Amino acid sequence: MTAYVFPGQGAQFAGMGKDLYDKSDSAKALFEKANDILGFRITDLMFAGTDEDLRQTRVTQPAVFLHSVILAFSLGEAFKPDMVAGHSLGELSALVTNKVLSFEDGLKLVFARAQAMQKACEKEPSTMAAILGLGDQKVEEICKSIDEVVVPANYNSPGQLVISGSVRGIEIACEKLKAAGARRALPLKVGGAFHSPLMEPARVELAKAINNTVFHQPICPIYQNATAERVTDPLKIKENLIAQLTAPVLWTQLVQRMISDGASHFIEVGPGNVLQGLILKIGKDITAEGA
Repeated sequence: MTAYVFPGQGAQFAGMGKDLYDKSDSAKALFEKANDILGFRITDLMFAGTDEDLRQTRVTQPAVFLHSVILAFSLGEAFKPDMVAGHSLGELSALVTNKVLSFEDGLKLVFARAQAMQKACEKEPSTMAAILGLGDQKVEEICKSIDEVVVPANYNSPGQLVISGSVRGIEIACEKLKAAGARRALPLKVGGAFHSPLMEPARVELAKAINNTVFHQPICPIYQNATAERVTDPLKIKENLIAQLTAPVLWTQLVQRMISDGASHFIEVGPGNVLQGLILKIGKDITAEGA
């Protein structure tokens, strides 16, 4: 079975999507439609912006979404998923490609999500850090022991867990986790504490936008971040998508579940190849490649 997976924030790079825009009239039309919907020329920032431009949450998220979705559309008849999943923001790309959301509604939700998250980030200084080489349980224990907001946020692969929280909480956690034997505790260059309780104002704001959007029956199951479960019910998909902002991304568990449900061939659609690397660390006897 073939699983298509879609990356999240962090996969962006300067020049992303330009080849699609230049090569295909239908891709060009979608990019131009996106410029109109967003009210600014995101293509200028994607094709010729600086790394700093692309790091702004309100730019990053629609940029990664557009690259992934337009690339998937460009595959035409070759795009035949048995199941889909997306990492964090990538969940919205997955929902457009499996026909739950229209392109326009997907992009509007991505932009609403990005703006809500940016606002939440500005409210309180917060950050994230990647913890390498320590068991999940140990990381969870140490996070719980700290008297600050600090929680596991992305279960990326065995031995790689990203934590999220207040700036002070992350500093304390990094010291304690290194002392406990973590190979590395690496602060990340992100706008704030994604997938943590500090995103609650963004979750409330996004919930309104999601509840006002029509979600259709998918053409194949999606495995969602907040539960790592196979989902086909549009109401349940909405629920999980709202929960995702403050819940951890259960990527390791989700990929394991896809494999146990028969996925043996994973195709990453979008900028970069980060998910391929994570998937190959999670499962055996599988293949992973870019679209």
